[in-house]
Amino acid sequence: MEREALKSENLTFWDTVLNCSEWKVDVEGAVYHLANILLVLGFMGGSGFYGLLYLFFFLALGFICSSIWAWMDACAADIFSWNFTLLVICAVQMVHVAYQLRSVTFATEFQDLYGCIFQQLGIPLTVYGEIVSCCDGEVTTLEKDHFYAMEGRTPIENLAILLSGRIRVTVNGEFLHYIYPYQFLDSPEWDSLRPSEEGTFQVTLRADTTCRYVGWRRKKLYLLFAKYRYIAKLFSVLIGNDITEKLFSLNDKVYDRDGIRYDLRLPSFCHAALPDLEKNPTPPALGSLSRRQHQS
Repeated sequence: MEREALKSENLTFWDTVLNCSEWKVDVEGAVYHLANILLVLGFMGGSGFYGLLYLFFFLALGFICSSIWAWMDACAADIFSWNFTLLVICAVQMVHVAYQLRSVTFATEFQDLYGCIFQQLGIPLTVYGEIVSCCDGEVTTLEKDHFYAMEGRTPIENLAILLSGRIRVTVNGEFLHYIYPYQFLDSPEWDSLRPSEEGTFQVTLRADTTCRYVGWRRKKLYLLFAKYRYIAKLFSVLIGNDITEKLFSLNDKVYDRDGIRYDLRLPSFCHAALPDLEKNPTPPALGSLSRRQHQS
């Protein structure tokens, strides 16, 4: 008697859970399966604007097929209503994302800058838009043989990235190195000052060819850093890497009195004997850069 009672209770439980007296033998039509395939493809979308467009596009196609199936095969008004509502939501989201994507488009030179530097670091277009708006989207032209900065005269007020052309850097009339596109023009000067400090360039920057660059005002850029700590960390990495590249480009020109090349990776270089450095006119400028990087 107890076994029969337990058996009847189990049957009642499973009947309650499944609530299906008889399973359908025939499968649903192709439209139903196509809808589920499209939904699976949609949920495989990535991040970012294009990832969202992909996601909502395939979800919209999936809900279209589900709506057709609910109207033609299932003949269920509630199923059709839900799927059609979700279809409308996905369509609205697609329009919204497409509008945002259009609103963050930039001029060709800024697009190239994004692709060369910021996109490789995974910076979203919205964040890059804040950086571009900080410089008002302006690009400055520097004619050949014109000066961007003069040693001991030009105040340090900007941070600039060269977009095209070539800049010659000299100190006391001695050539140091070139600055090429997508390198900072004044990263050592920027790094040598705190936000509240002022200073002048210790080198001269002259255009070897017609150049174009984008520049940010120091005060305006610091306000952006205060608002977005993420952007501040990003520029700190970019500036540090740029200074390192400049130091190593100078390393090929630094020799001691025995003709042995100095290696910037060795800590002894920063404490090299002054008599050795004074015999070569180039090392003092390099030592200045090394000290700035060492202090930072």
